[in-house]
Amino acid sequence: MVGNRIWFGGLFNSSGRRRQLNAEKTFELSPLQERRLQKLKERLNIPYDETRPEHREALRALWSASFPDAELSSLVSEQWKDMGWQGPNPSTDFRIKQILLLIFRGCGLVGLENLYFFATTYPASYQRLLLKKQGMRATWEYPFAVAGVNVSYMLIQLLELNAERPKSLPGINFIKVLSEHEDAFDVLYCIAFEMMDAQWLAMRASYMQFNQVLEATKQQLERELSLEDVSEIHDLPAYNLLYK
Repeated sequence: MVGNRIWFGGLFNSSGRRRQLNAEKTFELSPLQERRLQKLKERLNIPYDETRPEHREALRALWSASFPDAELSSLVSEQWKDMGWQGPNPSTDFRIKQILLLIFRGCGLVGLENLYFFATTYPASYQRLLLKKQGMRATWEYPFAVAGVNVSYMLIQLLELNAERPKSLPGINFIKVLSEHEDAFDVLYCIAFEMMDAQWLAMRASYMQFNQVLEATKQQLERELSLEDVSEIHDLPAYNLLYK
């Protein structure tokens, strides 16, 4: 377990020390922040391409990390539905997201990378969410993998990663965190996924309410990233939700 669990009581609490910052104020990036932000943006511009062997292998690696005791018969298989993809070919979900959400550049590969990072870095948390092990669950549950791709999209919007540089306080604080932790985006993804699941349970949501849950998650994460003393990823209260 990482940290303790003193977070859920503040799930809907918007209070806390927040610093008011003029959105138009120029935020000067250090050379390190510039490099890391550029590297992250380059990741976002890489679509998933099922013709590339390394992308296909990444997809197989995700399956192995998710279901280590079950062999994947093929990259196009009904087995993928067990992970929460919409059909037998996960690349279809990546392509649909890229076509419908043109501002979400590179959704495909970074969505896959985020899921794999979660599965291998915080396997206890990942398996708990993948298999819906805790809480009173709805009859119609959210599809895990598709939800994960939507969490990636939500983070890119919140952190203004499609802009030249962020102007909002959450985006600026993220850049500061990025200078301390090169994998900050991936860890933040894991935190956001945990927050989303906690919101799902707290709202007793069903499948048709997923967008409401995601928006509530975005608002909560925005509040946490606006706290005055956020300089490292561990400073976020919701970091305590993660299990190794």
